[in-house]
Amino acid sequence: MHIIKPDQYARMLAQLAPATAASRRGFLKGGAALAGALVIGVHLAPRGAMAAAKDDGPMPNAFVRIAPDNTVTVLIKHLDMGQGVTTGLTTIVAEELDADWGQMRAEFAPANPALYNNLAFGPVQGTGGSTSVANSWEQLRKAGAAARHMLVAAAAERWKVPASSISIEKGVLTSGSNRATFGELSADAAKQAVPKEVRLKEPKDFKLIGTRLPRLDSADKTDGKAIYALDIRRPGMLTALIKRPDRFGASVKSFDASAAKKVPGVVDVVTVPAGIVVLAQNTWAAMQGRDALADIVWDEAKAESRGTAELLDEYRKLAGTPGKPAARRGDAAKGLAGAAKTVDLDFAFPYLAHAPMEPLNCVIEKTGDGVTIWAGSQFQTVEQAVVAGILGLKPEQVKIETQWAGGSFGRRANPPADYMAEAATILKAIDGKAPVHLVWTREDDIKGGFYRPLFVHKVQAGITSDGRIAGWRQRIVGQSFIVGTPFEPVIVKEDIDGTSVEGSADSPYAIADFEVDLHTVKVGVPTLWWRSVGHTHTAHVMEVTIDELARAAGKDPVAFRTELLKEHPRHLGVLKLLAEKGEWGKPAGPGKGRGIALHESFDTVVGSIVDVSVVDGRIKVDKVVCALDCGIAVNPDVVAAQIEGGIGFGLGAALHDEITLDKGVVEQANFDTYVPLRISEMPKIEVHIVPSANAPTGVGEPGVPVIAPALSNAIFDATGKRLYSLPFKLDEFKAT
Repeated sequence: MHIIKPDQYARMLAQLAPATAASRRGFLKGGAALAGALVIGVHLAPRGAMAAAKDDGPMPNAFVRIAPDNTVTVLIKHLDMGQGVTTGLTTIVAEELDADWGQMRAEFAPANPALYNNLAFGPVQGTGGSTSVANSWEQLRKAGAAARHMLVAAAAERWKVPASSISIEKGVLTSGSNRATFGELSADAAKQAVPKEVRLKEPKDFKLIGTRLPRLDSADKTDGKAIYALDIRRPGMLTALIKRPDRFGASVKSFDASAAKKVPGVVDVVTVPAGIVVLAQNTWAAMQGRDALADIVWDEAKAESRGTAELLDEYRKLAGTPGKPAARRGDAAKGLAGAAKTVDLDFAFPYLAHAPMEPLNCVIEKTGDGVTIWAGSQFQTVEQAVVAGILGLKPEQVKIETQWAGGSFGRRANPPADYMAEAATILKAIDGKAPVHLVWTREDDIKGGFYRPLFVHKVQAGITSDGRIAGWRQRIVGQSFIVGTPFEPVIVKEDIDGTSVEGSADSPYAIADFEVDLHTVKVGVPTLWWRSVGHTHTAHVMEVTIDELARAAGKDPVAFRTELLKEHPRHLGVLKLLAEKGEWGKPAGPGKGRGIALHESFDTVVGSIVDVSVVDGRIKVDKVVCALDCGIAVNPDVVAAQIEGGIGFGLGAALHDEITLDKGVVEQANFDTYVPLRISEMPKIEVHIVPSANAPTGVGEPGVPVIAPALSNAIFDATGKRLYSLPFKLDEFKAT
């Protein structure tokens, strides 16, 4: 996701629903203990303006529960969709508490933007932009330190000793012969005042942060105890599947449901804006009922009917003309005119599906004066507002029980909250008579839209006689998923969608004569951010072009980048570590090639070196060495896993993935036609983290952008041939 400043999000949210919340201090009133635990009652204060997050003091009561049984539970305000934030955020609290890792637990926080907002988003509770650890870092450190302070104060009162005489190690407080666990002190600690300020540890004193810890979710995900939305069962619940049109923008005109209603287990057939809904007692019956729908006629007057070939042709024609200026430095035309050598490069990037392992689904039920939703909820505040609007409720009447999610890559976080909106419209259509479990099949997911947009880039760049970049002109053509949403006034400035040009317009390379233009096109295909957003295409263009210019200048690609990044020490630090660990400069060997790419996204600098082999005229990825600067690595093992996952995700897009249209109809349907990276294709990976004492930055997405360009550069090194557009057609590639 694209990161938006807090004041920008506040303006965006005001267009979605009335702002909730008052000062967070109003929620955290000391004194009352909950079941003898160190938890102070939390209640909703009157609606009003949100206090700035940076002005808030420690909030142990919102995030930390210490029970008499000595367990410490951290309330996780973000969705864990496999990225490990439950472990990461819990580690932060455990460190400042001096807790024992074995006593730590995690639980998803309720949907409450006044209390659990993402500090990078303003008054919005949500997960994205690789912000989970980064925005929670200081907040949770303060919460853990404050809880520690309250435990020490309780022990000092009980033992009649100075607080300064008390030490804590692995969840046990001691002073002389006195000894007590967190659990034994929890009731007394809950009566202590929450400190207004706390002293945080110095990084040199960390005992848990920066070490390898067992993930909190591994055991439950291994033995099946972890509950996903697909596992939710409610009394009388009906499963709903939607028959959607083949073309985006079409709507139902007529159909025959008689055969569908005769399928055993089918209860009802209704229509909603998304299509024809079959409600049944179980998923199989709903699928059979949907297949039995007959004589469906769609109104395609507003449907998108262009195919991929037509769109690419239109995009490429636009790329040959000036667009809206996104970046300007110096005089690119003059620089190009004086260049000794020039390159003229064309790149194309297809629509991409998110394809998480758990397809979209959620359960919605009428409860009390509102509704309850069980879902892998990624954007709780937007979802509450959208569902409330459909059902005529207030956002606070929409209760969301966040569950584990089997992946997302951005799909679960979208401005129209599409799948929850669909569930709400179905519940409304049946007058709330039964809980509804909306389920998307894999085919629904692949063919259902909200893809990474199709993009085309055209780059003209030059080299001077002494090997410097003489000029750079880049034109980007693509669809915006921000225009037409409440995000538009915030992200789109002077007709430039920041998510379309990030990674190019703000490139750190010292190119004196530099320009980037953007053409934003209108297409009826629903699009959305996809893991690492605009960087998915801009990093590829930047790094392949830089490599090509280095070769044209007769310079080593690492040395060439080093010259262009003299003012960026973090980039240079990553580049140096990467070159060392990736054995840059060492011959790759006969029939082999080595390529490099470096890119910053989500405040994290990542570099990759890819080794490839040419086997029987085809390319095999042998090894990937990755280096990154992500600030303090809270859980190095989780960081490495995220980077490895990002590399695998990016390799899938480089080697296989694409969504294509034929007369507006998506041609892919399941993993036989939209092929993910296979285990047999996963290369050996090394991840090296630059030591840092700076606050953590994002790691969920930055591993993706660098892998495709590094692979492209490695292929060139091995074969002398360039592959610019994605996915690479390696099955057809004949090496020379």
